[in-house]
Amino acid sequence: MWEYSKKVKDHFFHPRNVGEVKDPDAVGEVGNISCGDALKLTLKIDKSTSRIADARFKTFGCGSAIASASALTEMIKGKTIDEASKITNGDIAYYLDGLPKEKMHCSVMGRDALEAAIANYRGSKVIAPASEGKIICKCFGVTDKKISRVVRENRLRTVEEVTNYTKAGGGCKSCHPEIKTIIDEVWNPHADMPAL
Repeated sequence: MWEYSKKVKDHFFHPRNVGEVKDPDAVGEVGNISCGDALKLTLKIDKSTSRIADARFKTFGCGSAIASASALTEMIKGKTIDEASKITNGDIAYYLDGLPKEKMHCSVMGRDALEAAIANYRGSKVIAPASEGKIICKCFGVTDKKISRVVRENRLRTVEEVTNYTKAGGGCKSCHPEIKTIIDEVWNPHADMPAL
């Protein structure tokens, strides 16, 4: 069984900011209910200061997903859009005094939802690694771009770590060789290049 910090338990049993902001200025939706996790983040922005006045979430997922989304909303309230854009999934996990390694994908989902909401607010099309590239894990719909990004940002070195952070490889496991290749390419991008 996984060990959860007191903060994770508190944010799971007493989640903050559940629901949707009325007339939101920004909406970020990530995940897929068929894969087991989905998150919708809505924001109200104070236009005069570019600060997040309110943040609310709805999620379909486990206790760690609820806790991560709850923590994220608390972390971003009062921050400017630029300040909030610098929050990483590691920051979310740290705020919660850690997450079980098998549940780190919940913090990644929170960061992805925030990125999508900020892009929506700025009028940009969300072209996130989660939605572009070649699907590597068909079971969970995870792309090569998302795997590369999460490997780089979190210094991942094994397929198991990638599974913990993205769910990729957690189903039928047929994508494990491709995940390993992506890891190798991130950390040794010139391995197959001929010597000069």
